[in-house]
Amino acid sequence: MRTVLVTGLGGAGRTTVAAATALAAARRGKRALFLSAEPGDVFGTAVTGRPDAPDAITDGLWAARIDPGADFRAEFLSLQERAAAGLDLLGAARLEDEELTELPGSEQFALLRALNAAAAGVPGDWDVVVLDMPPLRETIALLALPEQLRRYLRRLLPPERQAARALRPMLAQLAGVPMPAQWLYETTARWDSELAGLQAVIESAGTTLRVVAEPGPAAAEALRTARAGLALYGAPVDALVPNRILPRDSADSWLATLFAQQEKCLGEWYEEWAPQGSLREVPHLGRDPRGLDDLALLDTGDGLAVEAVEAAEAPAAHLDGGERREDPWRVAEGHGPDSVFVWELALPGAVKEELALVRRGDELLISVGPFRRIVPLPSALRRCTVAGAGLTDGVLRVRFQPDPELWPRTR
Repeated sequence: MRTVLVTGLGGAGRTTVAAATALAAARRGKRALFLSAEPGDVFGTAVTGRPDAPDAITDGLWAARIDPGADFRAEFLSLQERAAAGLDLLGAARLEDEELTELPGSEQFALLRALNAAAAGVPGDWDVVVLDMPPLRETIALLALPEQLRRYLRRLLPPERQAARALRPMLAQLAGVPMPAQWLYETTARWDSELAGLQAVIESAGTTLRVVAEPGPAAAEALRTARAGLALYGAPVDALVPNRILPRDSADSWLATLFAQQEKCLGEWYEEWAPQGSLREVPHLGRDPRGLDDLALLDTGDGLAVEAVEAAEAPAAHLDGGERREDPWRVAEGHGPDSVFVWELALPGAVKEELALVRRGDELLISVGPFRRIVPLPSALRRCTVAGAGLTDGVLRVRFQPDPELWPRTR
């Protein structure tokens, strides 16, 4: 299955492009599912179906609206039920469904759960799933969330401590009262399992990102910073979609001036983005696209086509049996205790003034502008000290010197 996450700069038309992408896949004979928290009437009719019961839009295309409020209430009530013994012990009053209102962040979690369910084949066997994501900065943070939360859970409730939970039923009988820690550990294990599933979907070779932007000076600067953030989290961009491209041959001098500005920006994007992904220009229709006919007009040739993922494109197998993308960061050079190892991290768009590195134990804290990631060091580098770092041509190279106290020597 191919999963396409469509994001973009605010107001660039990402929902419309996502819908057009799903329609393009359906028109090429694929079973496509479109998911969005705010689909509106992009297909010419309101989308009311749920992710587990999507609406049939046209041949090969289904669409569903993600309801963050309903998702939050269902998850909260489920957690409350599992924690019933502990809550009763504390004398807590239960909350009812009608009392609950969604909290900030509920939409993001609902999107991730819908993505996980679609990847698991619920409710159908899809060839392509197109997910309408939040704006670009929010999407980058959202894609990093499963990895970050799993790290927090491991720090707060280490697996070795959870091993003792097998004794808790016996302790509860001896004490004569419920043991709240039992459901806590069970909930933690369930969360970690769900987050691991989400992380596997995000890191799958069949999951890619499409970034929608309307060419212009402001968009160019925003994309530069965001591109470095995408690389930091290892999110591959299969296409940059310049949206609302004006006619090239317009006789109107005002439109010609605007297009000249767009063309200058496009030239820079082709130079910067083409080596890693493709640019797929989407024309301006002179109106807001609405309905299947308008969405079909946005698909010029193979512009929004979603290619199949071949097995050969996924070189590494994931632990869950799925295919995982190859790690874009690698250790180069170094073959012994007297060598210098170089860890290469591709960060296109990053600038030295916005870059920061901190070594903490077996982890490296990397900050690129507003984005931060904590990366576990490869095993060979854990026995080394940092000897320096440099950013050249969009590649961060961190040099490591083997620590004589930790590196085994041969006689």
